[in-house]
Amino acid sequence: MDKTYQPHEIESRWYAEWEAKNYFAPQGSGESYTIALPPPNVTGSLHMGHGFNNAIMDALIRFRRMQGRNTLWQPGTDHAGIATQMVVERQLAAQNLSRHDLGRDKFLEKVWEWKEQSGGTITRQIRRLGSSVDWSRERFTMDEGLSEAVKEAFVRLHEDGLIYRGKRLVNWDTKLHTAISDLEVENHDEKGSLWNLRYPLADGEKTAEGLDYLIVATTRPETMLGDSAVAVNPNDERYQALIGKFVELPLVGRRIPIIGDDYCDPEFGTGCVKITPAHDFNDYEVGKRHHLPLINILDKDAAILAKAQVFNLDGSVNSDFDASLPAQFAGLDRFEARKQIVAAFDALGLLEKIDDHALKVPKGDRSGTVIEPWLTDQWYVSTKPLAEKAIAAVEDGSIQFVPKQYENMYFSWMRDIQDWCISRQLWWGHRIPAWYDEAGNVYVGRDEAEVRARHNLGDIALRQDDDVLDTWFSSGLWTFSTLGWPEQTDFLKTFHPTDVLVTGFDIIFFWVARMIMMSLHLTGQIPFKTVYVHGLVRDSQGHKMSKSKGNVLDPLDIVDGIDLETLVAKRTSGMMQPKLAEKIAKQTRAEFPEGIASYGTDALRFTFCSLASTGRDIKFDMGRVEGYRNFCNKLWNATNFVLENTDGKDCGANDEAVELSPVDRWIISALQRCEQDVTRHLDQFRFDLAAQSLYEFVWDEYCAWYLELVKPVLWDETASVERQRGTRRTLVRVLEVILRLAHPFMPFITEEIWQRIKGLAGKEGPTLMLQPWPVANEARIDAAAEADIAWVKDFMLGVRQIRGEMKISMAKRIDVVLANASDEDQRRLAAFEPLIAKLAKLESVRVLAASEEAPLAATALVGDMQVLVPMAGLIDKDAELARLDKELARLEGEVKRVGGKLANEGFVAKAPAEVLDKERAKLAEAEQALAKLAEQRARIAAL
Repeated sequence: MDKTYQPHEIESRWYAEWEAKNYFAPQGSGESYTIALPPPNVTGSLHMGHGFNNAIMDALIRFRRMQGRNTLWQPGTDHAGIATQMVVERQLAAQNLSRHDLGRDKFLEKVWEWKEQSGGTITRQIRRLGSSVDWSRERFTMDEGLSEAVKEAFVRLHEDGLIYRGKRLVNWDTKLHTAISDLEVENHDEKGSLWNLRYPLADGEKTAEGLDYLIVATTRPETMLGDSAVAVNPNDERYQALIGKFVELPLVGRRIPIIGDDYCDPEFGTGCVKITPAHDFNDYEVGKRHHLPLINILDKDAAILAKAQVFNLDGSVNSDFDASLPAQFAGLDRFEARKQIVAAFDALGLLEKIDDHALKVPKGDRSGTVIEPWLTDQWYVSTKPLAEKAIAAVEDGSIQFVPKQYENMYFSWMRDIQDWCISRQLWWGHRIPAWYDEAGNVYVGRDEAEVRARHNLGDIALRQDDDVLDTWFSSGLWTFSTLGWPEQTDFLKTFHPTDVLVTGFDIIFFWVARMIMMSLHLTGQIPFKTVYVHGLVRDSQGHKMSKSKGNVLDPLDIVDGIDLETLVAKRTSGMMQPKLAEKIAKQTRAEFPEGIASYGTDALRFTFCSLASTGRDIKFDMGRVEGYRNFCNKLWNATNFVLENTDGKDCGANDEAVELSPVDRWIISALQRCEQDVTRHLDQFRFDLAAQSLYEFVWDEYCAWYLELVKPVLWDETASVERQRGTRRTLVRVLEVILRLAHPFMPFITEEIWQRIKGLAGKEGPTLMLQPWPVANEARIDAAAEADIAWVKDFMLGVRQIRGEMKISMAKRIDVVLANASDEDQRRLAAFEPLIAKLAKLESVRVLAASEEAPLAATALVGDMQVLVPMAGLIDKDAELARLDKELARLEGEVKRVGGKLANEGFVAKAPAEVLDKERAKLAEAEQALAKLAEQRARIAAL
């Protein structure tokens, strides 16, 4: 095996072989175990969240696969309606074309061409992470089978009275001309204005203060053209007498009522709120309570209509309402109309004042345009009947959230669930299976032929609905549509319900809840048994990663490495603000002065698992990755040591007679406990604790101690054949079990090493991933051996500590005297003295007689026993005291300097918090070192 660990050389080679030999396909004989990969967008590329949840899912899949479960990790991608359509439309725009120039069919051909040529980036990147999904079963939400499942689901839900078409308020993207979901709306903090407008009271009414007008405050003055009422709190004494009266709506000349509603906060502004049900979600709810008309004043581009569209709450047209709008605003964009409406109020003396106001502006995450609440005809799923069963499935434990606290978030949303808008005004997506005749009647069916036959429509002209379904609708079927539903396939029968869904908390509402509702209604089964909810991957300071902050990390840059200038260019590309780009470039150069080193996939995956404490956001620190790269190196180097001492030698592979030393029995015993811990933690989704248990055993026990403690046996030519055979067998067998335990976290390095040592360990098979998971044997837990070796380790650590403190070279053999040694201490000394003397470089070890006075010595404790190293002749006392005095003076100066800085009130007041924290830590470190050195000087002075 190569002396140096080179991850890139082994990672691509092993993944290609695993996939080519179909090792990821279900093949276990045990109970089924299924995870459906949350389908990434076909337009997407890998980010840290993908890297994290793929590491978690793959750890689970490899763990269960090795346990013999019939394991399926079902992959696929989402067609990403808006994102994909925008990609192709941008390509057309570069040719001065639009989708309308091509027509729907030709445009969709272009989209499919793009998908086939460029849509596989993220699946290639997922391979790079070592994810062992069954690629032979890869699905796409727009492929033929899933498209049929989507149509079937729509038709069944419609037949069950759970899908309807209605006119309601939606998030309208005025650039893309489509409704979008709440998840696709980003709220931006911006500085805005609050306009205070006077609305004259009708019929000579006056307020309690004697005013003939009410003052309403709004951040969107243009919507006043669609006001249906002014609301006040019914308990507000200032306005109680006016409830049921009217105001004259300025500019429009329409009388609108004053209503009482608890929605109004008497403490905010004047306590009067304009109500515009067709252009504000909160106002829409108020409108429903008071049966107000819905007055739409905007077209699809958010420009003012020449004449308002007025609807009743059921969506029917209100033809009796005066829908006139001021002609001077017709056709104006909403923001231009805002300016002119404010100017008109000012001209009429009705503009009370304008206040600065911080507000959250909703923008489309794809288009970047300000989202407009807009009244349109859309298709909806009636969710309340579906939610009841979905709530019960979590309440009765059929579905469990890990951590459990996320059940409360789920219940909160589900118990106040609103109907789900499932239509989108796009061309790319699942076209709604509904047809209209010339009279506007709508018919739903799986295809046009079924519609005609079912409704006896003959040859009358039909037009299919132009809208497509929300991508969350198709992904809501994901766990069962990918397995062949609505056909009752063998895969569906075997692998549904799935076992675990790994997801972020931010899509519990948009995806998790909808999958539960859809699966229960359409299949009668829960979609999964456990929902493992992970936190957000943040930077090392706990900040959310974003391009504008310049703190985004690409997981593949960590795996493969990236030079500084390429990293800077990547982080600043596309930035329109030069100052921001300059700031981020400077920040990047400071954080990564040499770019990002290549750490390999295994180190990154182990880092993710080590950080996966339940439910918490993850602070990602590059130092952790470096530490786990060192862990990979440690495992690699340990393997080279094992091979040097076992390859071509008798390792007892055929179970020949062996003699196990206490050291061998100890490491075997410790291994059983490690197997128990790792298995228990993985069963409980505590990936952090599983990684910690494995790391501590490999680094602290096997590498740091066992490999050292067995050297005297391996290199002792007088040792018995059985003893050496036992040690060699233990060396390779414990290493082989380590590789199996580590494989779910670090698949590449463990496969590479296992192939080299499997024969020595008496194992055979084509791949580590199909080897059985280690199961602890409690009969091999040896408490006596563990206690003996703990004593040996404490003894040697005590001697090492004294050597370090006294600056005694490891090349110099020393004498050790033991005081207060019990009978058990003396038994252990007799058993292990040759081992201790050899490894600790001891000249002699003797037990102090009860009547003998202890020499002047440096001391360490092993339980109640004192380990004494007489100092006479070991050091030049005067020279060492002089050296210590010089170091003490330096530390005293450092303590004085830093302490003085922190005592300076001006410095403390002006310095950033992180600078103060650094200085305080520096002071504490210097004070600690000073105290330790002073103690050491006193001990040497007493010699």
